[in-house]
Amino acid sequence: MPKPTKGPRFGGSPAHQRIILANLATQLFQHGKITTTEAKAKRLQPLAERLISKAKRGDLHNRRLVLQTITDPGVVHILFADIAPKVAERNGGYTRITKIGPRKGDNAPMAVIELVTETVEESRKAKEKGAAKKAEPAKAAAKAPAKKAPAKKAPAEAEVVEETVVADEVVAAPVEEAVAEEAPKAKKAPAKKAAAKEEAEAEA
Repeated sequence: MPKPTKGPRFGGSPAHQRIILANLATQLFQHGKITTTEAKAKRLQPLAERLISKAKRGDLHNRRLVLQTITDPGVVHILFADIAPKVAERNGGYTRITKIGPRKGDNAPMAVIELVTETVEESRKAKEKGAAKKAEPAKAAAKAPAKKAPAKKAPAEAEVVEETVVADEVVAAPVEEAVAEEAPKAKKAPAKKAAAKEEAEAEA
């Protein structure tokens, strides 16, 4: 007995759900990719891949089995003549789901389901390029702390401190000399006044 799918059923009955998925599969094979909700895309993916696997066999029996789901002969011809040869090298993974964010209005999560038409080698090269691009920032971040030398900053700071100390001494010396020069003048001024008073008293 097949395992039942989880979650609510699409439509009002099992028959309605089968029709909805059949229409989605027809549109997918006709256009190559469609935009729908995430739930429908996840439910459509296994059905579409089973139909593609039957189309890869290419015999009359499998064509009739596919026609039970997809009733449009033109779409079945596209599936058997165009899509099946492109994915002949693949052992699975004929479709790809990409999330695109919520839908405006009811905020339903949307996704794009599309056929994977590139070869296996092209897919591997794309994965390697993506992995290399992700690895480059990590390598740069790992190398950045190694280039920085925190020990070199300490001598520079010490030099700055020494310069400030020397500057303070240079500034302080002239100030002390000026005070020393002014001090004798201040002492001489009262002495002159006292001498002038003595002379005035002597004359008197």
